[in-house]
Amino acid sequence: MSEMDISEEQLVRKYQVLDREAGEGGYHLNPDKEFTKKLVHGLLVNEARYGYPACPCRLSKGIKAEDLDIICPCDYRDPDLDQFGACYCALYISDEVLLKKKALAPVPERRPHRSERNSRKTIHTTNMGVLSYPVWRCRVCGYLCARDEAPLVCPVCKAKKERFERFL
Repeated sequence: MSEMDISEEQLVRKYQVLDREAGEGGYHLNPDKEFTKKLVHGLLVNEARYGYPACPCRLSKGIKAEDLDIICPCDYRDPDLDQFGACYCALYISDEVLLKKKALAPVPERRPHRSERNSRKTIHTTNMGVLSYPVWRCRVCGYLCARDEAPLVCPVCKAKKERFERFL
């Protein structure tokens, strides 16, 4: 599939999947449908190019192992939504932005420079080794995730952020 081979049907299908997944995760797709469809188109183009949906707002290396952090939804989406109400490319937005309680504003790039990604500071040592992020546990269903902050909504049981506890 090339950039020109992406059909309207594929675009709509991917949009619907992302919209459903965003809702299940407690987020929303940007309500500007034309803007959002361009981002979805970029995801489909990158998926055709690289075999994975690299974030359309960042430069992909084209090497999956080096791009894992920018495969949509990228590693930075949730912290960006927590802090700014939108992800870097504004594909995903929070309730506050959707309800106009918070203005949609530019989100600074939080992805470390390539040289910094390889030397990320470790913050936890366990009997299983060294972890780069704290581990959060959903007290409702037991879901575990390793990241700087607990998610806004548990992807399994939909419990809110306050139902998470620091596990490691």
